[in-house]
Amino acid sequence: MIITTLMIPICLYIIYLLFIITSSSPSSYSIYHSLFTSTSLITNSNSTISHHLYTLTRRPHVAGTQANADAASYVFSTFTSYSLPSRITSYHVSLTYPISRSLTLTHPQSDPPTSITFDLNQKIYSGDPYANEVLPTFHAYAKSGTAVGKVVYVNYGRVEDYDTLKQMGVNVSGTVVLVRYGEIFRGDIVRNAHLAGAVGVVVYTDKKDYGGCGSKNKGYPDDRWMPSSGVQVGTLYSGAGDPTTPGWASISSSNADCERLSDDEVEQSGDVPLIPSLPISWADGDFILRSIGGQVANADWQGCPDSSVYRVGPGPGFLNLTYTGSQVINAIQNVIAVIEGAIEPDRFVILGNHRDAWTFGAVDPNSGTAALLEVARRFGKLKRKGWRPRRTIILCNWDAEEYGLIGSTEWVEENREMLASRAVAYLNVDCGVSGPGFHASATPQLDELLKQATQQVRDPDNISQTIYESWITSSESPLIGRLGGGGSDYAPFVQHIGIPSVDILFGGGYPVYHSMYDDFVWMKKFGDPMFHRHVAAASIWGLVALQLADKEFLPFNYLSYANELQTSTKVLHDVVLDKGIDFTPIYKSIRNLEKAANKIANQIKALEETRHFILLRNKDSFKVRELNDRLMMAERAFTDRNGLLGRPWYKHLVYAPSSHDDYGSKSFPGIDDAIEVAKNLNTKEAWHVVQHEVWRTSRAITHASLVLNGDLT
Repeated sequence: MIITTLMIPICLYIIYLLFIITSSSPSSYSIYHSLFTSTSLITNSNSTISHHLYTLTRRPHVAGTQANADAASYVFSTFTSYSLPSRITSYHVSLTYPISRSLTLTHPQSDPPTSITFDLNQKIYSGDPYANEVLPTFHAYAKSGTAVGKVVYVNYGRVEDYDTLKQMGVNVSGTVVLVRYGEIFRGDIVRNAHLAGAVGVVVYTDKKDYGGCGSKNKGYPDDRWMPSSGVQVGTLYSGAGDPTTPGWASISSSNADCERLSDDEVEQSGDVPLIPSLPISWADGDFILRSIGGQVANADWQGCPDSSVYRVGPGPGFLNLTYTGSQVINAIQNVIAVIEGAIEPDRFVILGNHRDAWTFGAVDPNSGTAALLEVARRFGKLKRKGWRPRRTIILCNWDAEEYGLIGSTEWVEENREMLASRAVAYLNVDCGVSGPGFHASATPQLDELLKQATQQVRDPDNISQTIYESWITSSESPLIGRLGGGGSDYAPFVQHIGIPSVDILFGGGYPVYHSMYDDFVWMKKFGDPMFHRHVAAASIWGLVALQLADKEFLPFNYLSYANELQTSTKVLHDVVLDKGIDFTPIYKSIRNLEKAANKIANQIKALEETRHFILLRNKDSFKVRELNDRLMMAERAFTDRNGLLGRPWYKHLVYAPSSHDDYGSKSFPGIDDAIEVAKNLNTKEAWHVVQHEVWRTSRAITHASLVLNGDLT
């Protein structure tokens, strides 16, 4: 009788321990992994994703419009239909829309003198019932005003392009520059023009870059290429988040409840343009190019072989550009779904994609939205089978990304302290599918996890291989890119807070980008006719999320990080070998990071080897948590509270955008910026700033090592 009584609590305790073990063990994860990728779960995924994409892209849905609010409601209702607790989080942010615009070209040397006013319209093809709802082509946050001057052709409008013109003796001051899209962020195109003395900017889509040179390549809808009337629109804002609330959330439309910068203060920030600009089509750009005389442009500045010869000017053609826009405070909606963790509910694995589009947005961004809804569907099925993740999974559908990462940034700024202490990782998909070929970028400790996930999914374009096998044979080195650019919603997570992150996509660049031709028909005909790439994107996304949410030990590898930093340091060091800059502090800090990475890997391995003793599992649960916290928080240590010099919002000292190109990813951006300044000034003081940035970066790497070590000095 006594033995029986004692056995009851012992048995209950053993059952409890078994629950703890099986809820997070590798075998348990394998079961849910197989369910997530099984045929029974992904059957009909193609048609489901196709339906989501068709619904989301039926009408143009620019941020702040009713159509985009309706799209938010659709995402919310879809999340809830999968039994995922969901909510809509709104912000009131500063957005701009076009009121009027005009562009006139005068050719005074023709006989007789000619003048043409462009209609600035994109051609509507038959079968597009909602094309009349597309906004007139414009640049978001463009400066309202008029610019008149001779035309100068400036290639892509990069700093080096203006240097080339200077060497040719061409004076840009007082002119209206004609620039072709590509290579750098459009906001930097306008900023570089202003710095060079131009009074206005016209940006066109060159046939060589977007139209597919050659008579056989036809424009959409007959082929995948941008038609001659197609116009790429987009934002000029080079910051992140609402321009009127830098660093804090736009929680209210009332000035009494939310502090906002004035228009003058926003202008002084340097993140919005100071001269007018307009985007135009290839057809209009070609017409303007034919009005330009002067020296013949360099060979790499020329267009397609069958195009006319490009000259740089100035003139004799004159451009008269006028733009008027409105700036208003409008509501935007982020849609959030939460799957609460069973064991560590205060640790967050976050998946994100934005919803707003400049027009229909089939590739950018709703291919990613459709994949997000597919991931939600599979998680919903897992939940109905009794699954709960070890850690909390949060699915986020952002708004107003196109204007400047606004929805995600406002949410991150509002929840900064919670995210800084609890977020495990952020997994982003934006232009999820535009064609074949898998691409990924990440912070380095997630490299191995990405490779493992792609080894478990078949290549949708070659089912005899896994995505990983196709990826490694087709990709140029390096295989995995980095998240230094400011082009999507990972930026506030990585660059502002320091959260390990991933960004994945199929395809890459595509010719109808940010035009009214990025619609469902283009996707159905050219981007992903069978929607099997969408299914593959959802599978990889979900697998990475499952690993991060369910694995007992976080699958982070900081040895990859140390190797990456070593390579990046050598690249910068080679640039300034003759300037006396001492990179020893960084090399030393990287060696310490490597030691710390090996130490924590060995600690995890040792603990795992003792885990087969059942009674030790519960005893060591605190140690597991402590090791995971060190892995999670090490990325935060790469940030500096003061941020980059002149760019305080960007706090990550390893990854941030180039100061000359918001799309460009730079390693050690503070050092890189300082080197560019020092090369121009070539003073002792300027090179001293470079050395200071080297020391500052080395201290950040040392902090990451201390976090991984887990011991106070």
